[in-house]
This record gives sequence, C-alpha cells and structure tokens, in this order.
Amino acid sequence: MKTIQRRFAIMLLGMMLLFAIVNQAEADRIKDIASIAGIRNNQLLGYGLVVGLDGTGDNNNFTNQSFKTMLMRLGIQLPPDMTASSKNIAAVAVHADLPPFARPGQRIDVTVSSIGNAKSLRGGTLLLTPLKAANGEIYAVAQGNMVVGGFGVQGGDGSQIKVNVPVVGRVSNGATIEVAAPSMLDNSGHITYLLHRPDFTTAKRLSDVINKRLGRGTARAIDPMSVDVCVPIESNARVTFLSMLENLSITPGEAVARIVVNARTGTIVVGKHVMVGPAAVAHGNLVVTITESQKVSQPEAGSPGTTQVTQQSNINVNEANSHMFLLNPGPTLDEVVQAVNEVGAAPGDLMAILEALQRAGALHAEIEVI
Repeated sequence: MKTIQRRFAIMLLGMMLLFAIVNQAEADRIKDIASIAGIRNNQLLGYGLVVGLDGTGDNNNFTNQSFKTMLMRLGIQLPPDMTASSKNIAAVAVHADLPPFARPGQRIDVTVSSIGNAKSLRGGTLLLTPLKAANGEIYAVAQGNMVVGGFGVQGGDGSQIKVNVPVVGRVSNGATIEVAAPSMLDNSGHITYLLHRPDFTTAKRLSDVINKRLGRGTARAIDPMSVDVCVPIESNARVTFLSMLENLSITPGEAVARIVVNARTGTIVVGKHVMVGPAAVAHGNLVVTITESQKVSQPEAGSPGTTQVTQQSNINVNEANSHMFLLNPGPTLDEVVQAVNEVGAAPGDLMAILEALQRAGALHAEIEVI
C-alpha cells in the first residue's frame, strides 16, 4: 500500500512540474469533452399546493380534495356536508435537479408548474412539498414565495392578453436537501471517463495523453465511449489527481461528414467533411395561382329577368425558369454553398436538393433530420 501511495505521489509531483513548464497546444480540455461515470444530477419531483392567489387558482375537484386533506393534516376537521373550495389555491408539480455530491442543508432552486386549470400563479406561495427521486425516497423539501415571469389579463367580454407563461414559476433556493445525493464514485481505485461524443479516435487520444503524462498503463480505452483510468484510493490525493487530470488537453477526433436538417425551422447545418461528387442539378418551381372574381349579369330592358351575380375563377400556371448548375468532383463546402445560393434555393428547396444528391450517390455524407 505504501509503495502504491509513493508511486502516485511521484506522479502528482511530476504532473505539477509538467504543468509549470509545458505549454499545452491542444484544443480541448478533458473536462470539456468527457465526464466521470457516476457523477451526474438526479431528478426530483413532488406534488404540492400554491396558495395566496388572487382568484386565479384552480376550480376542480382534485385540487379541492388536496386542500381538504391538507387541512385534516393540520388538525382542522371540516363538517361532512361542507366542500373545501377556493379559487386562491392551485395544484402544482414541483421539480428540481439534485446536484452530485449534494449534502443535507444545501439549498437548490425548484420549478413550479400548474397541473390544473389555474389562470395564473403570480403572487402565490408554495407550501411544504416533499421532493422524491425515482426510487421513491425523499431527498429534499421545498417551500417559499414564487417568482412568475408571465402575467395574463382578461376582460368581461372574453378578450385577454397574456405575456409569457403565467402558470409556471420558480422558487430560488426554495428546496432544502435532507438526504445526501447518491454517487457511484467509489474507492475502487478506478474511474471511467465517458466521452460526450463517442469516437474511437478521441478515446485513443485520451488514453494516450493520460499515459504520456502519468505513465504507461494508467489509462485504457475500453470502447469509443469509455476510458478507464487508475486513480489514488485516498480521497484527498484522488481529488488533487482528478483536478490535474481534467485540465489535460487533447485534440478530439473529427466528426463524420454529416448534414443536420431541422424540418420544422428550415435550419440546415453542413459539416466540415461533406463532399459532393460530379453531378448536374436542375431546380425549378411550378407556381399555380387561382383568383376568384364576381361578375354581375344584367337582364335586358323590359325582360322579366333579375340581376344575377356569378363567380368567375381564373387559373394561371407559371413555371419559373429552371436553373442548372454543375458540381465538379470533390468541391469544398464553400463551393457547394455558393452554387446553391446562385440558384436562389430556399431552405425547403435545399433539403430536396441534398436528398436528391444523396439518392443519386453524389453526396458523401449522412443526412440527419431532427
């Protein structure tokens, strides 16, 4: 055990000297491209009541039942024939993220969202709400005054104005942690780095950089996602070790040639290594215009007929000038963009051109539609 601790102490001292004299020229730090397995947030969820609303709360049975149950827990027994009802109360879902290594007594922010038919949560106060994790255990308790960014105003004739969303609010530092956050970081002497973007090249370079700084065999690439690293067992030495390790810099492997298309917004992002083979592309639009007009028909003088109004439809078909441009073998990204811009294609038309090029075998890239 002493030999292992002495070895890690020598490694740490060597790393400190290297950081002092070596100017890192690589692009990204390890902490920016990877995370340690087991160190993550945990989601918390709870059901609660917001009170103090100015008549903008819920008007339904389950909120009234929740209000009646709350009064019973506080020792207030309502008569059996009395209904607990108030428009100043709203049923809400309360959720928050429990950060890793959180300890009892720390405070975190919570988000409050209406789950009933409340019109606004503005001015409300969240009552004591337990927050549970997926395992059903209570990790925090939330309560406090809410901040709502939106508001709504409604007139007697039904007209209304809404700014943002008035039924979602936030309580800053509104939850107190009662149970320490679970962590998968144990004392086994090993940690696993998980790459944010799985890549064989990046995993190989990550293990190589660590082994170059700390000695051969310290890191081992398991797969394109995971890199296993030997770390000190003693907690203080491990924190220092990981602090130095996460600041090492590497050059990640370049992504595959990919075109990302957002069909909802028309956004198209073309990656660096997208190449196009020789192809000729023609692009044109067929525009059909239909107009409706009214025509008045008058009867002849002295005839028993009456004036009639008839509908007349005019249909015009116009095919825009077709454009054709030639893509030479292996054009750069700039050349592809310039060629498409010269055609004057809209984002929707550009999607069709890219898909047609891929089907023709001239586009050497993946098309990902999101």
